[in-house]
Amino acid sequence: MAPSPTPIVRVAIAQDEVAADLERGLDLTDARAADAARAGAALVVFPETWLPGYPAWLDVCRDAGLWDHPPVKAVFRRMAEQSVIVDGDSGQALAAIARRHQIAMTIGVVERVERGPGRGTLYNALLTYGPDGSLLNHHRKLVPTYTERLVWGPGDADGIRAVDVPVHSGHARVGGLVCWEHWMPLARQALHNAGEDIHVAAWPTVKDMLQIASRHYAFEGRCFVLAAGSLMRASALPRELEAHPELVKDEHQFVLRGGSAIIGPDGHYVSEPVFDRPALLVADLDLGLTREESMALDVAGHYSRPDAFAFDVHRGQRRTSDAELTRSP
Repeated sequence: MAPSPTPIVRVAIAQDEVAADLERGLDLTDARAADAARAGAALVVFPETWLPGYPAWLDVCRDAGLWDHPPVKAVFRRMAEQSVIVDGDSGQALAAIARRHQIAMTIGVVERVERGPGRGTLYNALLTYGPDGSLLNHHRKLVPTYTERLVWGPGDADGIRAVDVPVHSGHARVGGLVCWEHWMPLARQALHNAGEDIHVAAWPTVKDMLQIASRHYAFEGRCFVLAAGSLMRASALPRELEAHPELVKDEHQFVLRGGSAIIGPDGHYVSEPVFDRPALLVADLDLGLTREESMALDVAGHYSRPDAFAFDVHRGQRRTSDAELTRSP
């Protein structure tokens, strides 16, 4: 019997300016998913905390870390109110977008736990939906980076996995990490062991060192990497806070510059980075190239040396219910 041909998968990254609130963000997500579907993509990817937008004010505004500071508390309250409840109406709206356009979707959100243990906690989450609207994976960033610890709780390993995503006439193994998780060697290894064909690297903006991390991940994991970044102008920073004058010169300046790119399993660009403008990056990925590149390096296979090293992932530690993963769309 002749072997089945490896699929060619068309993918897209949606890079745009973040919306002012969750409602408009959902509308923009719907529009960009529709664009990707019209372009023939089977998978569309959105950046880190695309909804309701990355808190860039932590990095470029004065007094963000002051204790009991009323302006900062007001900004945090608004971000919490605009965050996504995965098993609530906003999560169902995301499922409906994927189902309506019959496209798989990986999207970064600020997640709010609405009830039960951890009520009110915010997480930096990455959600993957199938084209039927089913929630295939729900990952929470393991360690909020630096000032992010002011606003997000630490995640867990339950979402550190790859899932089978329907694409065209077959399936692709899709996993993802958020931002500085790409410098956590054990998190990378866990996903390499999961056998990714396509890895989603979600960033707020993909500047130079983050391009290096994304290309390194593709080379190390012998997989395609979709590095997704957002756009945000200084005018979108919270009105309650003052931007640092040495960092922000005028309101039209981009504080998040995009930089989205698609990278092949040899570490080279399939689609070069795009900065400072909205874009829909579309590429056809030959998943057979992951096989070719694994001949020289396979960190989950002949380079893993299980006789010399032991590795384990402690899943099942999530404090809140995973019932949303089993809900029908």
